[in-house]
Amino acid sequence: MLDFFRDIMINPVIIVTTAGYIGIFSIVFAESGFLIGLFLPGDSLLFAAGLVASNGTLNPMWLIAIVIAGAIIGDTTGYWIGRHSGERILRRYPRIVKPEYIIRTERFYERFGTRAIILARFVPIVRTVMPPLAGIAHMDYERFLRANVIGAFLWSPIMISLGYFLGRSVPGIEQYLLPISLGIIFISFLPFLIRFIMRKTVSAQT
Repeated sequence: MLDFFRDIMINPVIIVTTAGYIGIFSIVFAESGFLIGLFLPGDSLLFAAGLVASNGTLNPMWLIAIVIAGAIIGDTTGYWIGRHSGERILRRYPRIVKPEYIIRTERFYERFGTRAIILARFVPIVRTVMPPLAGIAHMDYERFLRANVIGAFLWSPIMISLGYFLGRSVPGIEQYLLPISLGIIFISFLPFLIRFIMRKTVSAQT
């Protein structure tokens, strides 16, 4: 199982070429609908799908629509799981979902409003934990849904178009898909790495 997650994280084109639209929808849905999304590709999957679509294997418009649907339904599922099972999650996994996380989430929503949900769609890990935390914090669902829809309609065409137009512009780019995917993953997690290093540096100085 761990080998499977590792393989699709490193080389998401496996999903695109073997499972097609259904596989792409399933991964996008699971990434934000369940916490296993922490181990699933998001940005690199959409980029790979756009790249494959550039050679005519997939229809880019269908692809964008399917990803939008998967993102919206996944986020909504995560929200309601958090809202209905939040207390049980807190009791069962106190070290993972700490009460202060809920307080911070509420304050984050109060400060940034719908922008927090929209921006979360572009940030790995955050887009996975944001929907259930929004549900646990009892964020107004209509407000959450509006931001969810906007985020999905921005994220899907932007990420897919990057792969699509690069594939149309650079012949033979497919052979470099693996290093490109690794680069996208690295860039996506770079802010977390910088923050971790800064915290360690501050802790060492105090």
